[in-house]
Amino acid sequence: MNNKVETPICNRLQENGYWNNDWNGLYNLDPVWTEKYLDMAMQAMSGIVDPKTAELIAIAVDASCTHMYAPGVRRHIQKALELGVTQREIMAVLESTTLLSIHSCAMGVPILMEEVEKVESAKTK
Repeated sequence: MNNKVETPICNRLQENGYWNNDWNGLYNLDPVWTEKYLDMAMQAMSGIVDPKTAELIAIAVDASCTHMYAPGVRRHIQKALELGVTQREIMAVLESTTLLSIHSCAMGVPILMEEVEKVESAKTK
């Protein structure tokens, strides 16, 4: 990693295993921007919620259908378990994240039905 500028947040994340190697390109191109972005992103975990809740939120974000970042899910599940979060609590979070994907069916099924109706209607003409 490029350490020509001071990047204490990036350095800390790398040292404690929270660094995502996908960020290397961003960091190498603009370490100052990467540091500022991660500083902003870390604010959600800065003591506003308790550590257990912070890990559950991180699990939900990483497991969501819009993110699907398995290394983060694994890391945050491990940390949550270390903090005493139960398997049942983690499952509730994972089950809740599936609700995001229901919108695919809510949008897609009516369109499917409309298109099937058009095809069937064309067959009878």
